[in-house]
Amino acid sequence: MSNQQSNNLNNLTLILNASYLPLGVCNSKRAICLYFLDKVDILMNYDDRVHSPSMQMRVPSVVKLKKYVSFNSLDIVLNRKNLLMRDHSSCQYCGSKSNLTIDHIIPKQQGGKDSWENLIIACSPCNSRKGNKTPSEAEMKLLKIPKKPNRFMYFNQYINQKNEGWKEYLFQSKN
Repeated sequence: MSNQQSNNLNNLTLILNASYLPLGVCNSKRAICLYFLDKVDILMNYDDRVHSPSMQMRVPSVVKLKKYVSFNSLDIVLNRKNLLMRDHSSCQYCGSKSNLTIDHIIPKQQGGKDSWENLIIACSPCNSRKGNKTPSEAEMKLLKIPKKPNRFMYFNQYINQKNEGWKEYLFQSKN
């Protein structure tokens, strides 16, 4: 397998439920396997191609499951990776992009919970400066109020020039 073909198999493919609601993202190799297992229909392709000795095909960009699966498509797991994504990998106090940690806006010692509305990304210096205080007690201001992202915001991270066509499936205008 050539390097180019191997790279094509690592393209991202948007997976839609049978109802056309976005479910997830996988690599194109997985999408091609789902296609040959007759589990998905290909709705959109990249210009890239993959081939075997007996056939070639365009790499899928968007696929739709043939059977509906029950799935809470609006819930995003609260974890470090998703916090970094929501906060654009930058400190929510000063905007720094280095030495990032997770900060509780209301400290745990004051009853703060692990929630989307109480956790933010902060650089180590800001987190240390704030300590076990609230931002107002530490005289620090948040750059934006944190909130729980929805599934559609989650998919935005994957949209680039190569998969601009995803926008119509994510209920976004193409402009």
